Amino acid sequence: MSTIPMPLLDLVTQRVTDRTGRRVRNLEVEIATGGERVVIRGRANSYHVKQLAQEGVFEALPNVRLENAIVVE
Repeated sequence: MSTIPMPLLDLVTQRVTDRTGRRVRNLEVEIATGGERVVIRGRANSYHVKQLAQEGVFEALPNVRLENAIVVE
């Protein structure tokens, strides 16, 4: 039985969602440059949640260049 690897976009999105407990509203994940750069967007109610989202990205892609464009309201 072989497992099919999860597409990169789905993997990063799932890690962010899991790490933040779904506390980023309107989450958008953009992966560019062959997976070397990630942009995350959305809305959070605290900087802590914004930081957790960032940690989720780095769990999936430890060496990626990240732009965290999540807005804290």
